[in-house]
Amino acid sequence: MDIKQGNNKFFVEKDSEELAALEYMPNGDVLTVTHTEVSPELSGQGVGKQLVSEIVQYARNEGKTIDAQCSFARGVIEKTPEFQDVLNK
Repeated sequence: MDIKQGNNKFFVEKDSEELAALEYMPNGDVLTVTHTEVSPELSGQGVGKQLVSEIVQYARNEGKTIDAQCSFARGVIEKTPEFQDVLNK
């Protein structure tokens, strides 16, 4: 799955159509995840978790933390011990 980075989002597209996206708002040292959406076409393939993994890696690389306001992203981070180092407490 080829995940791309756009303007305050990570996304998957096919034939120029966005099929999945995780949107965030940068605020100083915090990345606030506001929304995650995966099209039915990609449902059940772990794409949402891959998007969360991308923002976790991005936060680590940039020295930032994540405030997961999106319930999906928050759930993935809370259930994945190796992602919790970037969780804004």
